Amino acid sequence: MTQHLHTHLSASPRIKRADQIAEAIKRWVVINNVQLGDKLPNEKKLMDLFDCAKGTVREALKSLEVQGLITVKTGPNGGASLAAVPYPLASKLLRNYLHFQSPNSSDLYQLRKLLEPEIAVMAMDALSDKDLHELERITQLCDHAPQDNAERIIQRIAELDFHNLLAERCGNPILGFIGHFLNDMIKDLVIYKKMQLPEQHEFSCANLHYHQALIKALRAKNKTLVQQLMLEHMQSAHQFNLELEAQLTEQLLVDL
Repeated sequence: MTQHLHTHLSASPRIKRADQIAEAIKRWVVINNVQLGDKLPNEKKLMDLFDCAKGTVREALKSLEVQGLITVKTGPNGGASLAAVPYPLASKLLRNYLHFQSPNSSDLYQLRKLLEPEIAVMAMDALSDKDLHELERITQLCDHAPQDNAERIIQRIAELDFHNLLAERCGNPILGFIGHFLNDMIKDLVIYKKMQLPEQHEFSCANLHYHQALIKALRAKNKTLVQQLMLEHMQSAHQFNLELEAQLTEQLLVDL
């Protein structure tokens, strides 16, 4: 039997009543194993349960909607329904937090060197022919020198999309999220900051080489080789990024 909402709220004046109601609703979702798409109690029911005004209930629901936890529809058959938090929103909120922690590329590659080889091996058996063709398509986007800065950005993002596909197929939702999230951080902290530098032909060629070799190893289901290639790829990318950071610092000093 579905348990009722726990309506005992904190007496602390530091926590807004609407926020307390939002947290109570989240606890109810977890306790009752509410599924995606299931409806929450309507506004009138929530007002009665928490002995509060309509505005307070709506503020609580708005908070949950902003967090991506519910969708709200208006009309006779409307109301709030449980939703899956979209990945872009989760990634954006976490990146906003980390922005003020000032991570650098070495922080990111310290993790990538640990996780990317494991992600690739875990994804290997789950990759379909369609997935492998998609990896090849992504790689082909980067097999020539970019014609302009717009294509250069497309190629850098494609290089990360290669790794995102592996993260999606690794079978571990936590590891997959972290892998995808680190790629978003690379995009924020590395790609866009370094677009002002000249094209790094050696870096692009190294990425292309490793991606082509990885596709062959993934097709052959050679676990040891996949792991080795991905580790070497991350070590190479880390070294190139250290060199790019040095160039960027030098350019900034010259411009002063």
